[in-house]
Amino acid sequence: MPEQKMTISEMCEAFEVTPRTLRFYEAKELIFPQRVGKKRLYLAQDRARLKLIQRGKRFGFSLESIRRLLNLYDLGDHQQLTAAYVAARKRLEEMIAQQKTLNEAIEELQEQIAWAKDAIATMEKSEHPNP
Repeated sequence: MPEQKMTISEMCEAFEVTPRTLRFYEAKELIFPQRVGKKRLYLAQDRARLKLIQRGKRFGFSLESIRRLLNLYDLGDHQQLTAAYVAARKRLEEMIAQQKTLNEAIEELQEQIAWAKDAIATMEKSEHPNP
């Protein structure tokens, strides 16, 4: 049974990306579609790589980091899984630190908003005292 090949428009629809995005990933050597004349045909490996690219981007990995991890897959041993595990642990630590910083900033902003609300209410009362 021949492997299912997808056109660029089918890939765009399936993965909710633009043709420009696919061409960009190809230029960055992240995916390697077959060329038949001017047509690009995407195989299962390209689809799997695109899923991993999207997941890596969602987790905040750079495209270069994603490319390095994808290239390790071709070695056929546990190096990719080990490297992915180490990179994922490091990224998780970074995300937790960012979350802590963001939570602190949110708390401080909420305090500032509450202060401003009280200050506005006080000013309005002094401008319009009740008789």
